Amino acid sequence: MATVVVTTAAELADAIRSGATDITVDGEIAGSPMITLPAGATLRGGILRFGAKGVRLTSNNTLDGVTVLTADDEVAVLNDTSVADLGTLTLTGVRTNGQVLLLADDAVRAGRIVIDGLSIDTADVRGRSRRPHGFGVEALQGALTVWNRQPDPAVTITADIRGVSAGSAERPVRGSGVFVGGCGDWAGTANGGVLQVSRLETGAIHTNGGIPAGTPDLISGGVFVISGAVVDEVVNTGAVTTYGQNDMVLDNWGAVRSWTAEAAITSEGPSGIGFVNFGALETLDVRGPIATHGAGARGFNLYDGSLGAARFASITTTGDGSVGVQVSRPMGALEITGDLTTTGGEGMSLVKGVQMPLQAIALSVKPGGELASITVGGRISTAGGGVPAVEVGGPVGALAVAGGIHADGAGAHAVVASVDVPGLAGIAVTARDGDAIVRA
Repeated sequence: MATVVVTTAAELADAIRSGATDITVDGEIAGSPMITLPAGATLRGGILRFGAKGVRLTSNNTLDGVTVLTADDEVAVLNDTSVADLGTLTLTGVRTNGQVLLLADDAVRAGRIVIDGLSIDTADVRGRSRRPHGFGVEALQGALTVWNRQPDPAVTITADIRGVSAGSAERPVRGSGVFVGGCGDWAGTANGGVLQVSRLETGAIHTNGGIPAGTPDLISGGVFVISGAVVDEVVNTGAVTTYGQNDMVLDNWGAVRSWTAEAAITSEGPSGIGFVNFGALETLDVRGPIATHGAGARGFNLYDGSLGAARFASITTTGDGSVGVQVSRPMGALEITGDLTTTGGEGMSLVKGVQMPLQAIALSVKPGGELASITVGGRISTAGGGVPAVEVGGPVGALAVAGGIHADGAGAHAVVASVDVPGLAGIAVTARDGDAIVRA
């Protein structure tokens, strides 16, 4: 069927009612109620401006080069959950104001989602009541949310998601940025339908969850892989920046084979984390610097789950309570090619749904944590009063720090260890106003 060109809301409604399967929007159309594309229909080009919800997809639909504008707290693109099989829903070169929300819920039991180029300029999802729960917190939905909510583990939705950007430094999206997940239980364990993602690729992401100060049980994420998501590879080609309270920059509750961040990872707000892992992750490669600036905002945490190996360019934190690296579970090799530095003292930070005091230790291996090896190409250092540079309470197979370990704060020891640390004797260790090595 030849494409039908529409220039007004009435023409658009007529085209949909007639069963047209290829519709091109010429120019800008305003004043239309939410539209629902029939199965197999493609909508191309132009600008669609809505007062409430925007474009609803059904089955085997394509949005190609369309701009959909709604209020920030509305849904610009969504799907009809009364359809049993989504077929393949494709978004190519789409731009929105408002959330893109694609769900396997209600009747939906099959389907594939393909995104190749999606820019969400503005969105505000703080008011969404449906949120996953796990590890003592709820997580805000994302400007892009792809979520298999079916409790039946036999329901698998597949996806390939590339070229997604959200927000800007001047106007970050409110809530999470990119959110992909399957079905999980109250504890955050995958327990139902699966979202199988071959590739999740993001460009620049800017988010501010707008979470009130001191909140212990609500978080957001710049790029968030939720329980029930199984992802072959995550690639952050652009910088990811979060600005608010409890805003994680990169967060994994799911199962990811490899995660690569090619640009800067930055947290400006309190109790954020550059990268935090609660799920299963085979390899992590953060090629841009991690920097956090808020109180209690940490660099990297392995709190739960599993991690094969991790490599970082550098990690810097500046706030009180802002740990550089904290490992609470066994993992393989940890490599930092540059420096690992903190400048803060003791302060409050969010840990598994509880605000608690932490010291801004640069490297902390907690009891229960274990590393095959730690290699740092630069220096490990702290500047806070009474804050050790390195704390080791779990086994470390080997430690190498080319630039030495240095505690520059008043009354601060450089290394506090309750276990033997192979390689420590060959490292330059200094404490300006404390002991170089303390055996706890």
